[in-house]
Amino acid sequence: MNTKTVIRSLILFLICIVKTNAQGVLTIEDALKTALENNYDIKIAANNLKVNQTNNTIGNAGMLPTLTANVVDNNNIQNLSQIRLDGTENSLNNAKNNSLNYGVSLGWTIFDGMSMFAKREQFQELQKLGESQLKLSILTKIADVYATYFDLVQQQQQLAALDSTLVISNQRLTLAQNRFSIGKASKLEVLNAQVDLNTDKVTLLKQKELFANTKILLNQILARDTKIDFQVSTIFNVDAHLKLDELSNLAQKQNPQLQAQIINKRVAELQLKQVKATRYPTIRVNTAYNFSETESSLGFVTQSSSRGFNYGLSASLNLFDGFAQHRNEKIANLAIENAKLQIEQQNLNLETQLATAYQTYLTNLELIKLEETNQAIAKQNLAITLDKFHIGTITTLEFRTAQLNFVNATVRYTNAQFQAKLSEIALKELAGNMSF
Repeated sequence: MNTKTVIRSLILFLICIVKTNAQGVLTIEDALKTALENNYDIKIAANNLKVNQTNNTIGNAGMLPTLTANVVDNNNIQNLSQIRLDGTENSLNNAKNNSLNYGVSLGWTIFDGMSMFAKREQFQELQKLGESQLKLSILTKIADVYATYFDLVQQQQQLAALDSTLVISNQRLTLAQNRFSIGKASKLEVLNAQVDLNTDKVTLLKQKELFANTKILLNQILARDTKIDFQVSTIFNVDAHLKLDELSNLAQKQNPQLQAQIINKRVAELQLKQVKATRYPTIRVNTAYNFSETESSLGFVTQSSSRGFNYGLSASLNLFDGFAQHRNEKIANLAIENAKLQIEQQNLNLETQLATAYQTYLTNLELIKLEETNQAIAKQNLAITLDKFHIGTITTLEFRTAQLNFVNATVRYTNAQFQAKLSEIALKELAGNMSF
């Protein structure tokens, strides 16, 4: 079989692969959309944010009055005996007595040392914290989708390389069998070709298993049926224009973990305000409108009723609480100090992660160029070797070496692209700048 025939076979094989991949292609955009709609971690974070939004009200902060309706109805049956001052004695068995009180009361704290305003601000900060945590969940999940998706792209490219080398190995076996049948090759050449073909089949089978398992993993991340089959894109798009200074500036403004630490510091400061507020008096205004009715079977008054409006003012001030106030303020100040230290620690961690990830990113970009060149050379070498093998000017060992060199070069090239993509994803995730 000549080189042209081999090339035609490879072209037809690759066309079949392209047609297969064109069916049910899952784009990275569709994968991200599905993850944002379905992923459980994102849904949980979104519900937690709704809890914080629900709590963020002036009523929950204690700024609104409370209105209460009260009804008290007391009834009793007693055996009564009375001796009056004039010596008169009265008695009554099974005497019924009834007391009914009902009305509405209004209470409103008008001053509590500004604690209610600090609490209101704290609820607003906690809502921001919920937003930051939701953003972190989204960024983390987007990074997972990107990483898993492009892992599939890498594996798919490797599958294509293994498929093509399997075609060549099949044709090598056919050629060896033809040469053996006409006495131009030994049985050993046929056996070696068969062993190499079987080795290629095993490698391809394992790669297909890994590819299938990674598909299941992506379906899990997308929170959909793990049995759904799909194809992925065959192209890597690596952003080769990232700048460390720009990423660092973005991270200071957008990194959700850093923003969460800054919000936690503000929450701790507002907690201290609430603690200090207990040093001041608490003033409440109270008003009510009440109805009262009583009935008695024995006594000077057998029935009475009243209704009316009352109002007043109450104030309380903590004079001594066993030094609890001092202790609580000290604890609140320590919480603020810890929050400051956590911000500094997060800043240091962030800068370290950015610097190391960026260096890895630059190295991977260089590796892409080198491995692309290596693959092109290995491909050219395989074509030349294939021609020489057909005319019998090189050994099967030399041909197998060229064949393996091409496969390994392709694997290294796709892996370099994948690692560069992972570096890009890591940098954008740290900068809080993942596109979705």
